[in-house]
Amino acid sequence: MVVKSGGVGGAEEGAAAAAVRRWVEAGGGRLVLDGGLATELEAHGADLNDPLWSAKCILSSPHLIRKVHLDYIEAGANIIITASYQATIQGFESKGFSKEQSENLLTKSVEIAHEAREMFLKQHSDQSTPMHRPILVAASIGSYGAYLADGSEYSGDYGEAGTLEFLKDFHRRRLQVLAEARPDLIAFETIPNKLEAQAYVELLEECNISIPSWFSFNSKDGVHVVSGDSLIECATIANSCAKVGAVGINCTPPRFIHSLILTIRKVTDKPILIYPNSGERYDGEKKEWVESTGVSDGDFVSYVSEWCKDGAALIGGCCRTTPNTIRAITRTLNQFCPAP
Repeated sequence: MVVKSGGVGGAEEGAAAAAVRRWVEAGGGRLVLDGGLATELEAHGADLNDPLWSAKCILSSPHLIRKVHLDYIEAGANIIITASYQATIQGFESKGFSKEQSENLLTKSVEIAHEAREMFLKQHSDQSTPMHRPILVAASIGSYGAYLADGSEYSGDYGEAGTLEFLKDFHRRRLQVLAEARPDLIAFETIPNKLEAQAYVELLEECNISIPSWFSFNSKDGVHVVSGDSLIECATIANSCAKVGAVGINCTPPRFIHSLILTIRKVTDKPILIYPNSGERYDGEKKEWVESTGVSDGDFVSYVSEWCKDGAALIGGCCRTTPNTIRAITRTLNQFCPAP
């Protein structure tokens, strides 16, 4: 039997973390996240030179998104993350879509992931031995900086837009629409500062979201989040919310992950997730990754056993990682990382 869902029934203390722990247990003590989406879409011929980035494919080529999701499940991923990271109502409206059409496109991002999961289950339904493997859909919510498409999700500097109420107003309806699409999880990704983390916490409570969420921050020095805010303060904000089921790091070079996990463990007992990028450097002005600044799949995966020992329960990849990366992570976890 494949575990497909099992969200939180209420807002009682620890319910979200308990749901994530059940999924981790069903996965044998670890869960594998998918890898980079945009990289793979481009490898399949998509042109992402657009402020919507990978969310452009929700409009133009949903079949490619479905194919990439399926490739990651086949590679061993337990969690596939929707193409909604840079999908916002405001962004779609700027392209001429109505509010209703924009909301429907957000919903479609979750539907595409659900379809990929169902395709995988159908393809493997005739196996003589049933699979005991969670396959979950996480709805991605990128930061306000991701919507701006100017690289500010890697700095956390929002200028005059950097107020709590502004950020809550920006994200509110998007969060509601994605939750209504019934993903298994909501992934608040690449959070660059503590202000946006606080906005998310307040929205989860005010909107009474009952789907477990995770908060993942990004860092470029192994100590602070990219804005310069203290990671301990950011992780403490995440830990304070009963609707947050896991806390971690994404879109960060692998060499920094060890120290970041240890920092997060100081302030939370919730499951820790990490999905670093390839280690390559992103040039926010040119909007491109700097070649030859990253690590190979082999080098990336060499860190995995250390991250397991550090206490990470959910492990995957972010920008510039591929199904081959995820396949190697899955193999390493199965061989060298027994359940905690």
